[in-house]
Amino acid sequence: MHKLLPLLLLLATAGAQAGNVSLDAPIGGWHNSANEDAAFMQTVTYPAVKVNVRNARAYASIISGHIANAPKKSPPATLVVNGVAMPQRIEDDGHFARPYAFPSGSNSVEVRGPNGERRRVQSYESYAGRNRPHVRVVLSWDSDGTDLDLHLVTPSGEHVFYGAREARDGTALDVDVTGGYGPEIIASPSQQHGTYLVYVNYFGAGFYGEEEGARHEDITVAQVAIITDEGTPREKQQVFRVPMRKPGDLTLVKAFQYP
Repeated sequence: MHKLLPLLLLLATAGAQAGNVSLDAPIGGWHNSANEDAAFMQTVTYPAVKVNVRNARAYASIISGHIANAPKKSPPATLVVNGVAMPQRIEDDGHFARPYAFPSGSNSVEVRGPNGERRRVQSYESYAGRNRPHVRVVLSWDSDGTDLDLHLVTPSGEHVFYGAREARDGTALDVDVTGGYGPEIIASPSQQHGTYLVYVNYFGAGFYGEEEGARHEDITVAQVAIITDEGTPREKQQVFRVPMRKPGDLTLVKAFQYP
């Protein structure tokens, strides 16, 4: 019987760790968000790490929760949304929040804390009238105190970035994250046919709350995920990792055709 003790201890530890993570939104189960605000873009404060959501009840367009016992200046948590992993900054009080335009159909969100704790929610959005992102580009990076910027040029020639966050066809940048890790997401509900251009700009490093005297290495690695026709049988995901060597670098990550 004593041979079961290590397994029981392992299961108890896993259960305790899972209990350290709570997800307020999205809520698991079957939902219809016909009367909710599901805008791609939300306002933020600066440095842009805390997200102010317009409608606190818009559970179908936000990821938010809390990690108990998270130390101050904790490394980021990991969000895995519909198979795409991205970092998520944890505030000093353990809370985290960010907008996310979920498509109709089945959606999965998993939060993995810095100490191995995790929580997963599966939901189904039954409102077919939601703006579905036909193109979604997700930028994240691996260092704090750095500012990388996501740029998307649409087939019509419009340039979406922090200085022009919304295009005429509804393509929009959700958050301009200026203090490290990201993610920044540009989502497009339109079905423009043609060539999209995805760029990453290394805007700057060594600022936004770093401790005095801390060294900062210029190089940071950007991860760019490109998802087309999300939540449909035609869904395609591509993930690129690009070293950004110094502030000022501008890199064309991918030129791709849609559809």
